Amino acid sequence: MNWLGHRVRGFRLVDLVALGVLTVLILGVYLAKTIAGRERTEIARVERQIEMEKARIRLLRAEVSHLEQPARIERLAVGYLGLAPTSLKRETTLEALADVASKPFAAPTAVAEVTPDPILTAAPQPAAPLAAPIEVAEAAR
Repeated sequence: MNWLGHRVRGFRLVDLVALGVLTVLILGVYLAKTIAGRERTEIARVERQIEMEKARIRLLRAEVSHLEQPARIERLAVGYLGLAPTSLKRETTLEALADVASKPFAAPTAVAEVTPDPILTAAPQPAAPLAAPIEVAEAAR
């Protein structure tokens, strides 16, 4: 008798083998789909994180652009350090440098009033409470 025609409990052996292969294929496709779904979720999470980091980089670049404005730096230099642009009478030649170095230094007489920087004086926003300490506290009970 042929092994293809052999019957087990009323079913041909070939039918049982085909059913087993079909079951393995179904489980394999299901597992591949599940793994692909997890990978898709992970990729989406990483892409969201990348977009958030790009937005943060844009924000930081805008802040640096604001902080590096020459007018702001000049205002702070005049207000806090008493610095001002060098006048022509204070410029000298290389030969006269030794004479200038021997003269005593005169401190500035008046310091200009400074308007506060709105970014530095802004009140910090309170952070949202974290969920992790609550979970840890519940787990400790």
